[in-house]
Amino acid sequence: MPALLKTLKTTFGYSSFRPLQREICEATLANQDVFALLPTGGGKSLCFQLPALVRPGLTVVVSPLIALMKDQVDQLVVSGVAATFLNSTLGAAESRRRLRGLHQGEYKLLYAAPERLMLEGWQENLKNWHVSCLAIDEAHCVSEWGHDFRPEFRQLAQLRTVLPGVPLMALTATATARVRTDIITHLKLREPSTFVASFNRPNLSYRVIPKDQPLKQIIDFVRRREHESGIIYCASRAATERVADSLAGRGFSARPYHAGLTAGERTENQERFLRDDTRIICATIAFGMGINKPNVRWVIHHDLPKNIEGYYQETGRAGRDGLPGDCLLLFSAGDIAKQTHFLDEITNEHEQQVARAQLRQIVHYAENAGCRRAELLGYFGEKFPSANCGACDNCLEPRETYDGTVVAQKLLSCIYRIRQTTQFGVGLNHVIEVLTGADTDKIRRWGHHRLSTYGIGQELSRPAWAAVGRELMRLGYIAVAAGEYATLELSGEGLTLLRTRTPVTLTKPMDLPKAKRVVRRAGDVACDEILFGCLRGLRKQLADERQVPAYVIFGDATLRAMARDYPVTLRAMEGIFGMGEKKRAEFGRIFAHAIATFLESNSRQSFD
Repeated sequence: MPALLKTLKTTFGYSSFRPLQREICEATLANQDVFALLPTGGGKSLCFQLPALVRPGLTVVVSPLIALMKDQVDQLVVSGVAATFLNSTLGAAESRRRLRGLHQGEYKLLYAAPERLMLEGWQENLKNWHVSCLAIDEAHCVSEWGHDFRPEFRQLAQLRTVLPGVPLMALTATATARVRTDIITHLKLREPSTFVASFNRPNLSYRVIPKDQPLKQIIDFVRRREHESGIIYCASRAATERVADSLAGRGFSARPYHAGLTAGERTENQERFLRDDTRIICATIAFGMGINKPNVRWVIHHDLPKNIEGYYQETGRAGRDGLPGDCLLLFSAGDIAKQTHFLDEITNEHEQQVARAQLRQIVHYAENAGCRRAELLGYFGEKFPSANCGACDNCLEPRETYDGTVVAQKLLSCIYRIRQTTQFGVGLNHVIEVLTGADTDKIRRWGHHRLSTYGIGQELSRPAWAAVGRELMRLGYIAVAAGEYATLELSGEGLTLLRTRTPVTLTKPMDLPKAKRVVRRAGDVACDEILFGCLRGLRKQLADERQVPAYVIFGDATLRAMARDYPVTLRAMEGIFGMGEKKRAEFGRIFAHAIATFLESNSRQSFD
């Protein structure tokens, strides 16, 4: 459809589509219901924004967050699109003005929360506004199996009877197969065209290091990225405050974000982060959904996340603009113990069982010696086609292995002897206590001090045995019972290994990084870094004048394209990535003049 590509270029400044965007746009324009799963940074918003501009009528976008509505509308308005939102932040006079504009057909896109669309009288409004598409963003909120369940999203299915001929589009950035089915069922999608993009984020690099003096590790990391924006996720409110204070005390621009702050404090800290007044947000998982800041360059997890889906979502907030993003997880066995303690307090047996399985998966990810990218994609049922992604610690610096036959035999035989003697299973901690010769009430009560395996593992520390045990689980030699207690038993492969004494190769635990190795970041765009810094300052000035986040003016990718090509006239700005006609008309001369001024005292660089 030529109109799509033309509008993509003239309005948004892009010369090509990202994967599946064109197909999704064409399906909704053909009046089909659509389910679209695109990763964070995959261009979900364009899938309903672009069709809205080429079809008659109004596209209604259901969005769960006020901040996200304003953010997307600001970006659309700067690009010359007639878009608006209605929510509780508006005064009565402004709300009436916008409603009047909707009745007069002045807008192409309306953003609103699900609760507002279900208010009395709104069904008549929707009928009168010539709605041509209903797009539900963050659609995983529909499912109780999703990580952000919002019951009010389920009521949206009632709009099918209000707008019977209007196609519905459900979009999300992360959803397991179960959640996808839930979304399609609860929203009553009619034979939807389903699009599932790759979960791979090729511009992100993944690294896990042992947690050791975490504040020092974070400060060392941030110091090498002083001018970049980043998020530090912490498990507790106290940790967010502690990390933010430590960074601020050393001159870094850092603020906390958690549910214990007042609504005003949270809003201010988030706004400062979006506008680049604050570079670093130290946050609990309360921060993030709908944060549309494209130039987050790194994400650190100070503590172990609860599950892989949350970790994927949180790391996905880096590099939304397609430029490089670094993801660092600080990992310690102590974090596993803390999480396990919290799980013990869950009273619902099914919920506890699910949470334990999720914890095992994220620990498996952290300790696994294989490709991190392949591990993440495998969780979502996707196979990574290469043996080496070239952008995770395990692929760049493979860990050493060792002959683990003896320790594996000791641990497996201990599990076997305990089962054989007492006719019931025990958890890994108890097995390790038997191996290391601990004197506990349970060991004496159950007679485990009389086992032949009692005390035969004193050459290793308890944490070292725990790491061996978890690796043997990952390799499939030890099975974990699915009941309330995570008791161990040997799998068929484990029994065979024990009987045949087949050699076993195990991976050495992670070491602290020895040398600070500089690796070119995946997706990096070479440019004149000094000019890029100047243009970033100009962008900030223009954004502050308009009271919008800097990326509403231009994203980093657009600034880097200018700092690479040195366009010094308005005509030369044509074709710059991310510069549509409206933005070129408004800002093109300002940036061209800045580049020309820069070149008066600096020479051009050439880039391969």
